[in-house]
Amino acid sequence: MEKRFDERLSELKLNYLDLISRKNIKEDAGNGVYDRYRYPVLTAAHAPLEWRYDLNPETNPYLMERFGINATFNSGAIKFNNKYLVVARVEGLDRKSFFAVAESDNGIDNFKFWEYPINMPETENADTNIYDMRLVQHEDGWIYGLFCTERRDPSAPEGDQSAAIAQCGIARTKDLVSWERLADLKTPSPQQRNVVLHPEFVQGKYAFYTRPQDSFIEAGKGGGIGFGLSDTIENAVVSDETVIDRKVYHTVFEAKNGLGPAPIKTAEGWLHLAHGVRNTAAGLRYVLYMFLTSLEDITLVTHKPAGYFMAPEGEERIGDVSNVLFSNGWIADEDGTVYIYYASSDTRQHVATSTIDRLLDYVINTPEDQLRSAKSVETVYQIIDNNKKHGDPDAEILQKIQSELSVKGS
Repeated sequence: MEKRFDERLSELKLNYLDLISRKNIKEDAGNGVYDRYRYPVLTAAHAPLEWRYDLNPETNPYLMERFGINATFNSGAIKFNNKYLVVARVEGLDRKSFFAVAESDNGIDNFKFWEYPINMPETENADTNIYDMRLVQHEDGWIYGLFCTERRDPSAPEGDQSAAIAQCGIARTKDLVSWERLADLKTPSPQQRNVVLHPEFVQGKYAFYTRPQDSFIEAGKGGGIGFGLSDTIENAVVSDETVIDRKVYHTVFEAKNGLGPAPIKTAEGWLHLAHGVRNTAAGLRYVLYMFLTSLEDITLVTHKPAGYFMAPEGEERIGDVSNVLFSNGWIADEDGTVYIYYASSDTRQHVATSTIDRLLDYVINTPEDQLRSAKSVETVYQIIDNNKKHGDPDAEILQKIQSELSVKGS
């Protein structure tokens, strides 16, 4: 029995080492806006063996998994001590999520979890489930984590064990190890999800991007991505929510939308990454989209490309909740590289890379949604006509090659 235990443990360790040391590979030519990578940066199998297995042969002679991990996804992200860190949502087989820090030297592969998950303090009203942390390095000197805290709806009938209330939990840290839990955010909305803290003070106050909604699943009359100010962060209260990016009929965000990570400040404005949801015959479809807001008035959307920025492709479409892309973390590096951490189908964590310049070009110069089919055709016509004015580069290249071949043949 002990020999079988040792052999199985050796096999588990070798497989785990192969996984966390695997080199990621940039995929071939994409759309020019960003680059995808072949392998997810985190999966359930990335969870350390010490979390999942009792490694004592006396108490676990068959080396069974004692605490199974279902998924690792929806990670906040931050550059800290020259390491690329993500705070992942780790979901056990019991459906309870918790947070854990994984780090990488280059941001695209070899992510390894820290020894222990985050031991997040609770408020007097204990969380049933916590997930989807947005990490923000605020100008007040603290690193804040804003996340969804979920509890059963006390007004639900006994027979309904799915009714929940979602609110925004807030915690802060200096080292991502020790966390101070603050009071949950209070807003006029019955429920809150996808709340993001702006990294700078606005009018001397803490600024929050919210997503007001009437129920746990449906946004209801909650009209889109909201914005509001609070005098303090310790007991944050947003009295007035102003919707700055609305849901719109027959778009990729017609059912609901919410901000992803905190926006990135650029010379042209604040870059925002958000998710949009629409309903289909196959269920809800989640995609990512982008927009830009003014430096002078961060609630003013100045540019917003039509349609989605990124949607699930290939194996990304399959998972616990299929046909979903979600992002709540990105890192803008000193050289202008942007690491976009996105999750697919509530199952695994990926990375895509771009640059500030490329993202600004995309957001500013990509046509906006004109909200009618006829207008979409007009946009295509305009692009075709502009291409005719500037000639066909493929034709010029082909003509040059043919000329060179003729010279060689003669």
